[in-house]
Order: sequence, then structure tokens, then C-alpha cells
Amino acid sequence: MSIKSDRWIRRMAREHGMIEPYEDRQVRQGVISYGVSSYGYDMRVAREFRIFTNVLNSIVDPKAFDPKSFVEFEGDVCIVPPNSFALARSVEFFRIPRKVMTICVGKSTYARCGIITNVTPFEPEWEGYVTLEISNTTPLPAKIYANEGIAQVLFFEGDEEPEVSYKDKAGKYQNQQGVTLPKL
Repeated sequence: MSIKSDRWIRRMAREHGMIEPYEDRQVRQGVISYGVSSYGYDMRVAREFRIFTNVLNSIVDPKAFDPKSFVEFEGDVCIVPPNSFALARSVEFFRIPRKVMTICVGKSTYARCGIITNVTPFEPEWEGYVTLEISNTTPLPAKIYANEGIAQVLFFEGDEEPEVSYKDKAGKYQNQQGVTLPKL
């Protein structure tokens, strides 16, 4: 298994639509950076957010998720309350090749502010917009800037194709379009 470079990412984005829209350089001026980097791609967070709230005393249950657990918000800046959590989605749509698996890590600019972005791996042949899990671990409200970098995607290519890809097994999050809630 090997990590893939900017050359590979660029070729896969151009020739196979692996990332759309694709930014061919690292955009940094006045924003939290996004675009291709040496060994990864910094994806952006879109303007759609679902912020968790305890107004109705809901219980978060991954087997029976109650949509009343959050409030929907759309805007250029999302305020995540102290010690709280929000779901969002990526600006980019990803199409992962059959021999590739990704790992996502949060951007250091946010991490240094106590904001943790968790994203599960993209399995071989998964495609869709990424649902982002954003935790504010601080006792203060935190700003998340839409259309700016939120997490870096690292691409790993296997030595051989898997027997069964995410597409083959008809994964429940295949081709997700917006902020996607837990499914059983």
C-alpha cells in the first residue's frame, strides 16, 4: 500500500472525476487553506450545517436517530456552541477508485482552536459528498467558515483490488448528497 502524491491526485481528479470541484493548487490567501497539497487534498466545508441541541431533551441514538436533536443552519459562518457538535458536508464530491482507501485528518488551524473534525475513511468505490463531524471541545462558541478548508484527505492505493468494494456491497452511505444522518 502506498500514499499517493499531488501528481496522482491531480491526474485522478482530471481524468476520472475523483474530486469535483477540484482545486489544482493550495488556496491560502485570507482563508483556511484548501486544494491539493503534496500528499493529500484539503476539502472544504459547504454552507449546510446541522447543529446539535438539547432543547427538546432528545437522546442521540445511532439506531433510532431523532432529527429533533439538531437545528438546521445555512450560512457563511456557523457557530458551534461550547462543548457541542455539528454535522456538515463537503463542497467536493468524491469518487474513490476501486484500489484506493482514504483517511481524513482535521486541519491544524481548527485543531489548535479545540475544533476536531472527524471523518470516517472513504472505502474503495465509495462516492458522494462527505458528511463531516465537527466537535467543539472548548467551553467557548467556535466559528466554522464555509467554503474554506476543514480536513485533509490522504489517499492510499492497495497492492491489489479488494474482493468486495463499497459499491459492490451497496453501502448505506453510497452516493450521499447532503448532510447525511446515521442509518442502520
